[in-house]
Amino acid sequence: MPFVLFPTFAFICIIRLSSCSSVSLIYLESQDRPNGTDIPNNNNTTLAPVLTTNSIQTAKPTDESTIINTVTTGTTTIAGTKGPKATTTTSTAKTQTKPVNTSNNVHFNTEDLNDKIDKKLEKTVWNPAEDNEPPELECPPLGLESLKVKDTQLHASSYKRKGLGPHRGRLNIQSGVADGDIYDGAWCAQYEDQKQWLQVDARRPTRFTGVILQGRASIWSWNLVSTYKVQVSNDSIAWKPCMNGTGEAVFEGNQDTETPVLAVLPESMVARYIRINPQTWYENGTICLRAEILGCAIPDPNNIHMWQEEEGSRDKLDFRHHNYKEMKKVMKSVHEACPDITRIYSIGKSYMGLKLYVMEISDNPGKHELGEPEFRYVANMHGNEVVGREVLLNLMQYMCQEYKRGDQRIVRLVKETRIHLLPSMNPDGYEMAYKKGSELSGWSLGRYTYENIDMNHNFADLNTVMWDAMDQESLLLSVSKSKLINHYFPIPEQYTSEDAFVASETRAVINWMENIPFVLGANLHGGELVVTYPFDMTRDWAPREHTPTADESFFRWLATVYASTNHVMSDPDRRPCHNEDFQRYNNIINGANWHTVPGSVNDFSYLHTNCFDITVELSCDKFPHASELPKEWENNKESLLVYMEQIHRGIKGVVRDKDTEAGIPDAVIQVDDIDHHIRSASDGDYWRLLNPGEYDVTVTAEGYYPSKRSCRVAYEHYPTICDFRLTKTPKQRLREILAKGDKIPKDLMLRLRQLRQRKLRATTKTLNRRRESQRRARQTRSQAAK
Repeated sequence: MPFVLFPTFAFICIIRLSSCSSVSLIYLESQDRPNGTDIPNNNNTTLAPVLTTNSIQTAKPTDESTIINTVTTGTTTIAGTKGPKATTTTSTAKTQTKPVNTSNNVHFNTEDLNDKIDKKLEKTVWNPAEDNEPPELECPPLGLESLKVKDTQLHASSYKRKGLGPHRGRLNIQSGVADGDIYDGAWCAQYEDQKQWLQVDARRPTRFTGVILQGRASIWSWNLVSTYKVQVSNDSIAWKPCMNGTGEAVFEGNQDTETPVLAVLPESMVARYIRINPQTWYENGTICLRAEILGCAIPDPNNIHMWQEEEGSRDKLDFRHHNYKEMKKVMKSVHEACPDITRIYSIGKSYMGLKLYVMEISDNPGKHELGEPEFRYVANMHGNEVVGREVLLNLMQYMCQEYKRGDQRIVRLVKETRIHLLPSMNPDGYEMAYKKGSELSGWSLGRYTYENIDMNHNFADLNTVMWDAMDQESLLLSVSKSKLINHYFPIPEQYTSEDAFVASETRAVINWMENIPFVLGANLHGGELVVTYPFDMTRDWAPREHTPTADESFFRWLATVYASTNHVMSDPDRRPCHNEDFQRYNNIINGANWHTVPGSVNDFSYLHTNCFDITVELSCDKFPHASELPKEWENNKESLLVYMEQIHRGIKGVVRDKDTEAGIPDAVIQVDDIDHHIRSASDGDYWRLLNPGEYDVTVTAEGYYPSKRSCRVAYEHYPTICDFRLTKTPKQRLREILAKGDKIPKDLMLRLRQLRQRKLRATTKTLNRRRESQRRARQTRSQAAK
């Protein structure tokens, strides 16, 4: 979920320059840095130094007539891979690259979760002198923030306009950016006196125990309530004040607009209705507030059927918030329950030193199996967006339980897919939010890493590199778009430098992405209810603009699959979370058409690897109370499963050497009319996600003749097998024979002779045409002189 609201507009600009645009700023400041700098990451591997926008390359078709007598030197390949040869078009500087590694040679070692946390780390993250556990609340929230409390349950003495009505008086609600927006950031009274109130109807007898207050979310004004009273009623006519001894209690409110402040009611107050009655407020502002009410429902003997407990989940899972230590315990218990299909490994460490644990679920853990696609879920990139973290822990438990029960759907997923679940990409940020608790952490605490980096903007901005290259090449060479690079874009070299504003967590995830041939993934966020798909960044840095990829139709399908099976998103009667009504888009939207995000993981994944990623905003409430977690699991369970199954939609196969049957790595798979290629993995296997239809597919690889065939994708939930066998070019055969010291066969000698003769004829024809053109030009000039 984007973080857009601050007290002043100027502060927003500063934040956007330091986070959203950080990669671009680093790029501008780093043009004089030396090439070829490798920066080690948490796994003792390196991120590849790669081409800048001044040395973007275009793919050069393989031509036997030029291969035979030409030795290409000093050239590089896109993203450093061993694909078709490429030539530098506008730069004479030599730039070294390393390949995107899809070979599985880098092995993420299995973790022993019995190991104890380092004592120094223990003291740093969990200071013994501090209370590291969230405050215990006697009763849970009624659900103003989670929207469990409906708009019809909220009333007020008055309000300034509809956009500031009582339905907007919800904790952490966010406003639109326009002044006077119909989706504004609080309830604001029309009058400024002590007779104003916001009323909540609990719809049943409730023991009220506390009130949490915030000021107004706005970039245009500063409004808050600094003190207030509380009254309760059973009929909304006769009201009883909350007392403090013999006098009416006055509670402390807010000193700023964002920090949630909890007031514990001093006496047990049982009623159906509760009112917040402001007494003082910011002197230069007006009466505005956002609130949450804490209360325990009282069983009503007169309404047993009406007020029966709401159904949570029938699944026997561990529904609670898990800090880092508890998360380890859950993952360990799942592995112990299902050791044959699970493995736990770490892809690196956070800035503070907490490991980024991944749960792998597969029938052959720890190994990439030929033809089996790799899937990933990543959650908790923003540390205070916790629903994704918890549903992934639930998913691990659920899949283990159902596999053991013999559920054929789960068994099929486990046997046909290698699944990787990263429940927390930002454990440092989570621990900060967790210590405050779900109701008091606010909208932003824990969002960023410990270094104050927003990882949602922290991946390399390859979009700008791509668009600059397209403009540059089209201008200089007048080549068609199909001949420009469209995949495996290299990471700009300055992004890998020690001075780059790149989080250690981001580096670890990039290394993970480069070493496992992921096909499909999703990033789980919170604070909204919508699914977004690439591109996430607008081409001309517009605030929002529809910016599609070449795979727009398939991305829309992926987003629709998740949104249409999510219980809340698919509810036609749900209200908007904050300031956008995504139901008019069927709860899916192109990311850039919502708000531009340079350096997003989705765009990076699409342009730098084979993997297709979407972002899922799982809930209006970033950090819901633990009592809401069973419902959140039920909302997303089917969506999580059906989305994983989409990895088997499209075509897959193995690219092999026709003579040896060995797999060919880094072969380029091109689908006609879709200007985005992918590459085969180390064993030659590939997966191309596609909607149903008929496709012409061409495969090329260095040293081989291209091969083309038609592949039909059906509507069934399994991929079409499209294998390719490539024949070596004479040059490649010659190179391998000479390397072995063998004698050149007669058929190869004859073929090489034919190619030389063909090239000689073509060269002669070209020279003759040039001479004829020059002769005619001289003749024309001579006639003109006469």
